[in-house]
Amino acid sequence: MKGEANLSVGAVSKRAGIPISTLHFYEEKGLIFSQRNAGNQRRFHKEVLRRVSVIKAAQKLGVSLESIKAAFATLPESRVPTQNDWQKLSKAWQTELNERIQKLQRLSDMLTGCIGCGCLSMAKCPLYNEDDHLSQNGNGPILLDK
Repeated sequence: MKGEANLSVGAVSKRAGIPISTLHFYEEKGLIFSQRNAGNQRRFHKEVLRRVSVIKAAQKLGVSLESIKAAFATLPESRVPTQNDWQKLSKAWQTELNERIQKLQRLSDMLTGCIGCGCLSMAKCPLYNEDDHLSQNGNGPILLDK
């Protein structure tokens, strides 16, 4: 990263519009990085603000922190994303989000058919047990997939 790490955690919090605890959490997860000064206080490069902005934008789109971290790992030397990087990252996330949207649309369509059904059939219900995939685990009580 360029420049001197001279932004305090409070300054980053204020400029990014997020709590200090969130910055600590992002750092713990390896999404952002700080250095320690002689007084053992966290100091951030100003480029961390762009990284936090990308994190916040991606989260609003429903992208998981794990996906964000994996995307950041593809950047050389853990640098902040440029506009070109954002285009590549967002294209990959767009595919993931479109798949999620399609899945939710199918679920929504099934839900409409289930209103008032009341069957709650473990063998037949497309919401609980699509294509009866739980039958592979045998008879009896089986934990449902997430």
